[in-house]
Amino acid sequence: MKKILAPILLLAAFLSLSAFFVVQEGEQALVTQFGRPVGGVRQAGLHVKLPLIQTVHRFEKRILKWDGDPNQIPTKDKRFIWVDTTARWRIVDPLQFYRSVATERGGLSRLDDIIDSVVRDAVSGHLLVELVRGSGYQAPGDSVEVIELEGTPIATDQLVGREELLAGILAKAKTSMPEYGIELIDVQIKRINYVDQVRQRVYERMISERKKVAAQFRSEGEGEKADILGQMEKELKSITSDAYRQSVEIRGKADATAAAIYAAAYNQDRQFYAFLRSLEAYRKSTGENGRLVISTDSDFYRILQQTP
Repeated sequence: MKKILAPILLLAAFLSLSAFFVVQEGEQALVTQFGRPVGGVRQAGLHVKLPLIQTVHRFEKRILKWDGDPNQIPTKDKRFIWVDTTARWRIVDPLQFYRSVATERGGLSRLDDIIDSVVRDAVSGHLLVELVRGSGYQAPGDSVEVIELEGTPIATDQLVGREELLAGILAKAKTSMPEYGIELIDVQIKRINYVDQVRQRVYERMISERKKVAAQFRSEGEGEKADILGQMEKELKSITSDAYRQSVEIRGKADATAAAIYAAAYNQDRQFYAFLRSLEAYRKSTGENGRLVISTDSDFYRILQQTP
């Protein structure tokens, strides 16, 4: 009896344990019986099912993330760009979700098809400027920027912004979600960039424009430099001229004062003045190691004879 009772008790314990399952916070479950859904559980806690007959399928109740692959899409104005999108979604009807896509991987695959298609239609139907500008953008000042599309001028204030475009993408993609038991919460564009060939041309054009602006700045700088140097040269000449005039005036006044002092000093003794002038004349007329040859009727000889 003990040999028979032990397996029975073990089987009963296994069946008892397999009859209970736990749903964690942030989870929801769907119970199927032989592959046919028989009930859903959305509340966290301990729940009961028929052991060996019913199976529990768990799904996330929290908001999930979808990241699409970057796609090369032409805009309405024939600009080829890379568009990288992301979305937030959650499972709101586990039964419908299980019947349509079965798993979260299947749900992500379905979102790939739907969102990529909607984004491609939206990007190809709008201008690049609408993808990168906000809805409230205003051109500097009171002017309205005008762009041309196939020869037709279009004012930018008549175009939609990025927020309106994303709202349209979300609304259009949402229409396909109920049949999969999915609620699409948000769709955003993570990154927009030119394709490699266009990007290189854009970089070259940007470099050319920057060089043009730099050349203009240099030209204006050279003009300002020439103007400043001209003003400086003019002021320098004016200062030099005034300084030279003042120096001449000061030197003339000094010479006049010196001459008056000399004249007053020499007038006190005219013979002594004449003697000093004679000595100065002798000094200037003969150099170092020089000899002076004079005749007896020379003034120099006469003065030497008169000198005691």
